[in-house]
Amino acid sequence: MKVLTVVGARPQFIKAAVVSHELRKAHTEILVHTGQHFDYNMSGCFFEELNIPEPDYNLGLSGGSHAEMTGRMMIAIEEALMKERPDWLLVYGDTNSTLAAALAAAKLHIPICHVEAGIRTHSKTNPEEINRICTDHVSTLLLASTQSSLEEMEKEGLSDRGFMVGDPMYDAFLAYSRKKTVEEVILRTLEGDTVKVPAAYYYLTCHREENTKRDEELTEIFIAMEQLDAPVIYPVHPRNRERAVRIRKERKFQNLILTQPLGYLESICLVNHAKKIITDSGGLQREAFFAGKKCVTILDFVCWPETMTGKRNVLAAPKAEDILEKLSEEQRIEEGYQPFGDGHCAGKIVRMLEKTL
Repeated sequence: MKVLTVVGARPQFIKAAVVSHELRKAHTEILVHTGQHFDYNMSGCFFEELNIPEPDYNLGLSGGSHAEMTGRMMIAIEEALMKERPDWLLVYGDTNSTLAAALAAAKLHIPICHVEAGIRTHSKTNPEEINRICTDHVSTLLLASTQSSLEEMEKEGLSDRGFMVGDPMYDAFLAYSRKKTVEEVILRTLEGDTVKVPAAYYYLTCHREENTKRDEELTEIFIAMEQLDAPVIYPVHPRNRERAVRIRKERKFQNLILTQPLGYLESICLVNHAKKIITDSGGLQREAFFAGKKCVTILDFVCWPETMTGKRNVLAAPKAEDILEKLSEEQRIEEGYQPFGDGHCAGKIVRMLEKTL
């Protein structure tokens, strides 16, 4: 079996780390990296520390509008598909890379397997929602991370293609989360200094456009962080760096440690040892859940309803008062509740590809 896998962004590298290793035990994989995330700290370090095979194609495509990026990716991915003629196209999640690959393969009549299929936020202002819906509807095999994703497929008449396999990010969490100790993590600040991780800290990630494209929302988030009882570690996305640095300087915030983006092993270590998590990332919501850490998600839609039980993950508006109120709520962990599979998702994905082919 020959599988062409397309990745382009940080969360996809994590999923590929477990699935590619399993797939290559018996089959041929052609790995295409679109370059959607190109910074070393957002891409290269993941390939190194997770031992992901070097891409067979590195397209180097990033920047521009959604249409520009997706269009350029479609052209380049189509060329790779026509040259390789794989038995399957394998895509993950909801990025522009995923949509571009799925559209290119569908028009070439190449079977498509979408991992992390069926997720719906029911927010059409969210560009990832459009990518998810379109990819699901042109895919041949829809592999769900949770039961609720299967239920969403049924509503759209897709259930005959849908199967529950679990979440490859849970596989990765189990495989990698103890590879690095907190004492080994060295934070590199945006000013170029290196600092040790504080004995107690909160962990913040914030990169979505709705929280970072204007000063107002990011300032409110920073105001909340300034009032917490321990420092806040915030790895800053490259596109948000100027705004974050300027706001912290203008408002003289002292509680924020702004750092370079972190590798997966460093990030997952910080999740495991943080007091609590504040994020707008779908991936970090799940990692906080896996680690048993209270999470406040700064979004107005639910990505992963499974994490919302017992106030383990709660939504907050980008308002300081709301964030602090939600952080103060105590979580209740239900013993034995693990809706993201059994940690053997990668093997199930490979077996579904074999069976369906």
